[in-house]
Amino acid sequence: MTGRTERTEPLRVLAVCGVGMGTSLILKMTAEDALRDIGVDARVEHSDLSSARGMTADVVIGQGMVTGEITDLAPVVLAVDDLLDREGLAVRLREALTAQGWL
Repeated sequence: MTGRTERTEPLRVLAVCGVGMGTSLILKMTAEDALRDIGVDARVEHSDLSSARGMTADVVIGQGMVTGEITDLAPVVLAVDDLLDREGLAVRLREALTAQGWL
């Protein structure tokens, strides 16, 4: 037994930025590519911090100053430094999803 939890629907991922929508949109596109690279079926949305507080997700990604305020929003909350680092995000997502038993 691997401890893997079978998912019947796509992973819900939320890319969050502080105030506007530009940063979260860039992160959304990077996350979509990174998730595709590791073979994860996911629905990625983007939001500002205030709106994100009322949403549900399996994974939340954003810059550290944002994710520090919403650590209880999802089982996996990842702070990222480089919004365009697709490979780095893929590695971190793989590790986090594996730890949850989703990979």
